[in-house]
Amino acid sequence: MSVPVLTTLPDTAPPPPPRDGFAVRVARWSATHRWTVVGLWVLAVALAVVIGGVTGTKTLTAAQSGSGESGRADVVLDGAGFPDPPTEQVLVQTRDGSAIGAEGTAAAADVTAAVRGLDEVAAVGDPVASADGTALLVPVTLDVGDRTGSAADDAAADAVQPVLDAVAGVQADHPELRVVESGGSSLDAVVGEQLEEDFLRAELLSLPVTLVVLLVAFGALFAAGVPLLLGLTAVGGALGLVSLVSQLTPVDASTASVVLLIGMAVGVDYALFYVRRAREERRHGAPTALAVELAAATSGRAVLTSGLAVAVAMAGMYLAGSPVFTSFATGTILVVLVSVIGSLTVLPATLALLGRGIERPRVPLLGRLVGRSDDSRVWSAVVRRVVSRPRTSLAVGVATLLAVAAPAIGMATSNPGIDALSRDSEVVRAYDAIATAFPQEGSTDQVVVWRTDGQRLDVPAVQDAADELVARLPDGTAAGELEVSPGGTVARLSVAGAGAAGSEEARAGLTQLREDLVPATLGSVSGTATAVTGATAGDADFSDTMAQRLPIVIGFVLALTVVVLTVAFRSLAVALIAAVLTLLSVGAAYGVLVLVFQSTWAEGLLGFTSTGAIVSWIPLFLFVVLFGLSMDYHVFVVSRVREAARAGIPIQLAVTTGVSRSAGVVTSAAVVMVAVFSIFATLSMLEFKQLGVGLAVAVLIDATLVRGVLLPAAMAVLGERTWWLPRWLGWLPAASH
Repeated sequence: MSVPVLTTLPDTAPPPPPRDGFAVRVARWSATHRWTVVGLWVLAVALAVVIGGVTGTKTLTAAQSGSGESGRADVVLDGAGFPDPPTEQVLVQTRDGSAIGAEGTAAAADVTAAVRGLDEVAAVGDPVASADGTALLVPVTLDVGDRTGSAADDAAADAVQPVLDAVAGVQADHPELRVVESGGSSLDAVVGEQLEEDFLRAELLSLPVTLVVLLVAFGALFAAGVPLLLGLTAVGGALGLVSLVSQLTPVDASTASVVLLIGMAVGVDYALFYVRRAREERRHGAPTALAVELAAATSGRAVLTSGLAVAVAMAGMYLAGSPVFTSFATGTILVVLVSVIGSLTVLPATLALLGRGIERPRVPLLGRLVGRSDDSRVWSAVVRRVVSRPRTSLAVGVATLLAVAAPAIGMATSNPGIDALSRDSEVVRAYDAIATAFPQEGSTDQVVVWRTDGQRLDVPAVQDAADELVARLPDGTAAGELEVSPGGTVARLSVAGAGAAGSEEARAGLTQLREDLVPATLGSVSGTATAVTGATAGDADFSDTMAQRLPIVIGFVLALTVVVLTVAFRSLAVALIAAVLTLLSVGAAYGVLVLVFQSTWAEGLLGFTSTGAIVSWIPLFLFVVLFGLSMDYHVFVVSRVREAARAGIPIQLAVTTGVSRSAGVVTSAAVVMVAVFSIFATLSMLEFKQLGVGLAVAVLIDATLVRGVLLPAAMAVLGERTWWLPRWLGWLPAASH
């Protein structure tokens, strides 16, 4: 049954005074003491930045970043003090594939002479010839002193560049040959450089792009600059707080980038909603002070609700079972809370300070076109059609999203390896050349044994158990000698198996080690604990952790979000609608990721080489972030609908009015996010391309199909039942502005 097409009601009455709720009281005090609030905000942000810069940020070591059994083993090994000096490999190779000859031997000797005299080099090995005689490999051991574990890795990062420079000098002297270097330390340096370049590019591009979108949205420089400044100061203050927190709990090195990504998104959104509403009220005749209070009573309260919902969603990462996600959760929650505090305090103070000056300087042409009407003509027309046939619109919209999400059923995940790095780097190309000239078959697992009470191991008993394990190894598998740490508290045994790291053969060998061989041998030594680590184990543990924890995170975020929205709107129906529609958005984003990155058709378009899988951490991170960000739109749109309904407007007309009047600001906010996220899709590293595409697609779907079609259709179908609250929840307090 169709509902008659309705139009929105004109605003002819002067705006009523707002109810004296928390957001209004804070805004009123801030506007009254505007200079004090602005000064305190600037001081607080500056203090956080300075203190954070002085203390520095303690980051997780590679060992601390692991998950599951391999993560525990890595932490034990990191503190055991095993002398594992980092080694680089220098390849000397003919360019035409011919025998290395005397010229190649001379070049290898030049490499040895060039690096041996460096303070950063501890030893240089003899050249090793390839099986076909076309290449020589010179091992170079870096000098890291008596450092071990992660401390040795840090020292190697500083030591590797002089070696690379020396090798480049030899290459210049032998242009007819290929003289290149690669190794763990140089590859780590490449990853660090790519990350730094990628995020610098993202930062430099995102700010002007955001400013341009805001200029188009507001038509005035000051109005566009206020949201951008709030986002930047919120990010700066949050990063300072993250540095302080890291002194107690180290954070992942990428936390700052995640804080920037989320902080700019929510900070700009919140300020955008607030400033747009204040301008709207002023256009209706309200003086600046009243316009600020009215914006606080509506958009301010929506920001408070949205901020709580976003923080709840981000808290889901605490359940991911990974120290990396724990640090992401801390960083994102801090930046969301700082953004909310800024939106409720310094933002109304700034609006009161600028007054009508926020409309200046006007952008030519744009200044005359924007801000003339509360309603979006395009979205008004769309929503009227949706509300006139809500069931059909709902069915078509849901079917569309389910179709887009369908490919997600075939999603495969894996951790990115060397294959995911850009081949623009000489070090990465050198790795490929070394792997081709000196092919290695099989992968290596490490069995780690330690005393649970921290005392010295019973080495003879451990040795006997290790010998028994070696005797039980299947054909094609070999083991090295048992190594005991200098303190005698930890022992390790390397087991080389068939199949490349991460392959099905390697995983089968890992499973056999963990489930059969180790428990029956080393695991039976009294008073000890055992764990197996290595490249295959680390990849398997992280992927398994993400797969196991994703349903837990989804359940946690869904449950708490429903609780927050039910309390905020006193409607269980509104909360359930939000949960279901956001799940559809996330599912569609997953489907697009699979279509784009598990196939090869988009490789040339986005500049990547498909690995046939999605990076393991992307699905969980995308879910949490998208669920949080989508709450911005949902809370803001539903708040406008409820506002119209409370004014006595019938529900269908309230839906049309609310969506039409929120469409402009939601569209502007979405364009900002899509533009910024799309920049990430142009970065060099595969995981950030996947993150950028997933976020951009999901936000685009959420701001258009979900909020413009599915949400109004669902509310129109439910009618007054949109505000349904079970009797047993009747004790919830009435929402206050």
